[in-house]
Amino acid sequence: MTIRVLIADDQELVRTGFKMILDAQPDMEVVASVADGAEAVEAARRLRPDVCLLDIRMPRLDGLEVTRALAGPGVPDPLRVVIVTTFDLDEYVYGALRSGACGFLLKDSGPTLLIEAVRAAAAGDALVSPSVTVRLLEHLAAPRAAAAAPDRQPREPLTERELDVVRLIARGRTNQEVAAELFVSLSTVKTHLGSIMGKLGARNRVEIAAWAWETGLVGK
Repeated sequence: MTIRVLIADDQELVRTGFKMILDAQPDMEVVASVADGAEAVEAARRLRPDVCLLDIRMPRLDGLEVTRALAGPGVPDPLRVVIVTTFDLDEYVYGALRSGACGFLLKDSGPTLLIEAVRAAAAGDALVSPSVTVRLLEHLAAPRAAAAAPDRQPREPLTERELDVVRLIARGRTNQEVAAELFVSLSTVKTHLGSIMGKLGARNRVEIAAWAWETGLVGK
C-alpha cells in the first residue's frame, strides 16, 4: 500500500528535497507540497494524506496551529502529523506535542531518518526516532519537572509495573525492548500500555513519554 504524504515547509529547497527523497521510494507518494500553514490545512483536509510533515515556522498559520487543526484534541479522525524541527524551538515543539503531533524529525537528519519517520508514522508508531524524541522531551521537560500541573496527575494511580513501563517508554524503548528488560511478554507490555494511556488520558506513546519527563518521573 502506498503511503500518501503531505509536505508543508516555507523553504522551497526543503520541500523539493523531501519530495525527491520520498517519491523515490516504491511505497511512498507525495500528494501535496505547500508553502504555508493555511494551504497545509486545506490540502490535508481535502486529500487526507497518511502522513503530514509540518515545519514549525510557516506563514499564515504556524506548525502548532496546523497540528491543532489536523490532529488536536476533539478532531474527529485525526491525521498523523510529524513535526520538522531544528530542535531549538522549545515552546513551539512542546506545544505541537500537546496538540497531537505523533513524532519529530530534525531538519538535518538525512534521507534515511526521513523515510523511517514517514513509515513509522504511517504504521501508527508515535516514536519516530527514540533518540530524537527522548533528547527533545528531556530538553523541554527539564524546567517543568519541579512543578507539574495538577491536571497532569493520572486519573488513577499507576501500578509499580506500569511506572516501570512508562520509564522505559520515556527512554525511547520499543515494546520489544520493554518486554525484554522487564522479562514479560510482548502482549503484557501492550496491555500495560493500554492501561497507562487510559489512566493518563494519553493518546499515544509520545504523550506518555512527555508526562514522564514533565512530572519528573524520569531523571537525567
